[in-house]
Amino acid sequence: MFVPTPLGNLRDVTLRAVDTLRDASLIVAEDSRVARRLLNALGIGTKEIWTYHEHNARTAAPAILARARTETVAVVTDAGTPGISDPGSALVAAAREEQIPIEVLPGPAAFVCAAVLSGFDLRRFAFAGFPPRSGGPRRAAFRAALGDTTVWYEAPHRIRESLADLATVAPERRVFLVRELSKLHEQQVLGTAAEVNAALAEPVRGEIAFVVEGGADGERTVAPPAELDLDAAIDALVAEGLTTSAIAKRLADAGHGERRHLYARVGERRSGATSPESN
Repeated sequence: MFVPTPLGNLRDVTLRAVDTLRDASLIVAEDSRVARRLLNALGIGTKEIWTYHEHNARTAAPAILARARTETVAVVTDAGTPGISDPGSALVAAAREEQIPIEVLPGPAAFVCAAVLSGFDLRRFAFAGFPPRSGGPRRAAFRAALGDTTVWYEAPHRIRESLADLATVAPERRVFLVRELSKLHEQQVLGTAAEVNAALAEPVRGEIAFVVEGGADGERTVAPPAELDLDAAIDALVAEGLTTSAIAKRLADAGHGERRHLYARVGERRSGATSPESN
């Protein structure tokens, strides 16, 4: 049983979730300490708790599935619905392979709440999880997702970099950010990426979801460079005496693509420049 847990406000837990947690013989949790606090708050007695997260998913899954064959196993995450931006989906897939029945209870999901709070058109939207951690791939991911309204999660220590990259890619696009959803210090901000970034207090703390509005045709965004422009940039940096690796890094940091692809492109340009012309 996959059991959603409150994002912050304990009263968001469902009656069915409480019943399932009370009846389960085993609780599988992302963090056993968080799960224990939740069980205590709900007045549920001592339960056996196993951890299941990205670092132990492969080794922990077989034992969890073995218990699930004959007992009620409740899977929870720290907050919200398990299986979203965590390895829970792999556990579902493994259970299906073993023909072990799986149920998912309805309940809180932060990306759905953030999307609705944005007020953006949601007749079509996407959830993209966490953006890449480095600048070039992150800008490429934002650029690729501009067509539809898209919800992202981000860690507080990376949110400023992500918003800065988004401001580079789409400086005029509306962004809605919610921090600490349903908690005492919830914050909601609507504006451009730069405006949202400026509204965040330092240091940034708490769980964060942000929504990027889908763009109409013709809206101004920073487009990737044309092939000839990229080649010209490479040639100019080669002329400065930079190494292939340094050129690829500089271009990736500027949002021109993934570093490994740029490395290959720089190598091709160097080879072309040094090869003798054919007769």
